[in-house]
Amino acid sequence: MRAEIYNHLEEIKQSIGLLRRHLDVDKAERRLAELNQLAESPDLWNDPAKASQVMRERTTLDAQLGAIKRFERDVDDAVTLIELGEAEEDESTVKEGENAVLGLAKEAARLQVETLLSGEADANDTYVEINSGAGGTESQDWAQMLLRMVTRWAERHKYKVELNDRNDGEEAGIKSATITVKGHNAYGWLKTESGVHRLVRISPYDSNARRHTSFASIWVYPVVDDRIEVDIKESDCRIDTYRSSGAGGQHVNTTDSAVRITHIPTGIVVACQSERSQHKNRATAWNMLRARIYEAELKKREEKANAAAASKTDIGWGHQIRSYVLQPYQLVKDLRTGVTSGTPSDVLDGDLDGFMEAALAQRIHGGGAVVEDID
Repeated sequence: MRAEIYNHLEEIKQSIGLLRRHLDVDKAERRLAELNQLAESPDLWNDPAKASQVMRERTTLDAQLGAIKRFERDVDDAVTLIELGEAEEDESTVKEGENAVLGLAKEAARLQVETLLSGEADANDTYVEINSGAGGTESQDWAQMLLRMVTRWAERHKYKVELNDRNDGEEAGIKSATITVKGHNAYGWLKTESGVHRLVRISPYDSNARRHTSFASIWVYPVVDDRIEVDIKESDCRIDTYRSSGAGGQHVNTTDSAVRITHIPTGIVVACQSERSQHKNRATAWNMLRARIYEAELKKREEKANAAAASKTDIGWGHQIRSYVLQPYQLVKDLRTGVTSGTPSDVLDGDLDGFMEAALAQRIHGGGAVVEDID
């Protein structure tokens, strides 16, 4: 076995050992057995709040234990493949086993970071709100590119994406949009994308083919589940109804089904127009508002909560977390961690894991942000 592959295997085994200790596998298996018993009880759903908590904990533990067992099995399979290929002097079989090891090494590193997603709401589904900055069509087109980027990332990870609200630009792109991303640790991963994103490119909307700089923001806040109580006085809110915009068939623009809620004390505004029923849109908007207020409170309690303050600043120079340069050269650089990519097309197609893992590790372990800019 080549030394490089042997070293990767040792790193993978160390990662698995750390994961097992972090999770306390024996204790987790006993707890999962208890939760499975509770889940089979016909009386469980007499208390919906408790049932929801049980099912969530069960899903989380089952996923964590399953990932560790799968890794151990896949490592054994890869080693067996390499040994079989070496015994039979079959280079293609050896290569197949080595490629499996390289893939497992990357996944082990990612899983190790994911186990550190232990924040109060990290495991929750999440809302992602995207807003264009100043600059009209240019920034609105950029906002739509970011919406696609986040959606593609979610689809790559088998998360479910639902569109809650979309406000189209006059010529192209979007002024704003809000989506819900549903899946385990959706908020934990996507919270690293909160902030201002900067694009530098030759504008397709400029007849003189000049280079333009555009800004748009991504704002991420967790879906509030039944375990979390958020008290909002209806008297503190202004509720407006209006006609939906965008694609949607004959029903669109015929009734005031879209709902916008403004929380007057904080100035937080949420909107939903995804359903034909005003009642359903109102319920979703209330959930979004609860989530926004909870997220704001959550940030206050976090020791190193500077992301929210940065996200709420002007969408423009000096506030960006990441720059995407398409011309005259190609480079994506995260200004917090220094992580770069020379293939912006891949990043814009949802290849965000490297950026997310570095930002998450920085949030967990501390360390100053990288403030160097690129032109």
